[in-house]
Amino acid sequence: MSRYSIEEFVSNTKQQDKGEGLFELETPRMLEINLNGQVWSKAGAMVSYRGQIKFEREGVLEHGIGKMFKKALTGEGTSLMKANGNGKLYLADQGKKISILHLQNEAIFVNGNDLLAFESSISWDIKLMRRVAGMLSGGLFNVRLEGAGMVAITSHYEPLTLIVTPDNPVYTDPNATVAWSGNLQPEFVTDISFKTFLGRGSGESIQMKFSGEGFVVVQPFEEVYYAPQS
Repeated sequence: MSRYSIEEFVSNTKQQDKGEGLFELETPRMLEINLNGQVWSKAGAMVSYRGQIKFEREGVLEHGIGKMFKKALTGEGTSLMKANGNGKLYLADQGKKISILHLQNEAIFVNGNDLLAFESSISWDIKLMRRVAGMLSGGLFNVRLEGAGMVAITSHYEPLTLIVTPDNPVYTDPNATVAWSGNLQPEFVTDISFKTFLGRGSGESIQMKFSGEGFVVVQPFEEVYYAPQS
């Protein structure tokens, strides 16, 4: 175990400006946002801030009836918070590892539980996988993000990206799937022969099948989602 004097501890752990722009990894598990305007973040992810920043929960009708209806179906998993102002904002989510993506007029799907923050220039929409909502604990939903700007996603431990090609589809455990490219539309398949081996938290025999051309990001961990209480 490392032992420091207070002076050494402060020196070894203090915040440092890296000059990387709006989104900056202060540590692998702590995101610093050099805010000058507005960003969206996962509700409850704020750890600390300095400066003149106001926080506001996403308005019920802010994005129209369609998104409100989808939010009702998916519970609180995609609750978002707006941060407005000028200062430094620090975000984290249960010690998960953070990856920063710079979308350049591209689209990506992110598991609703793994979306940490994104710029206001990015358009987004909730996609509920209704076909399996009753089969998986709490259902399964994701957020489609599109445009130009920064997106921060989280994963338990190190993420792994698998390339999907037309002649080589990729199968994943839904609870270990973090994100995938915006042009892919996964389908759900069941194979009872895999029941003993796959997906302890995901209905055991359900897998996501990705076909076409793109990529899928997985994590070495199964997240178990709980259905919202009515």
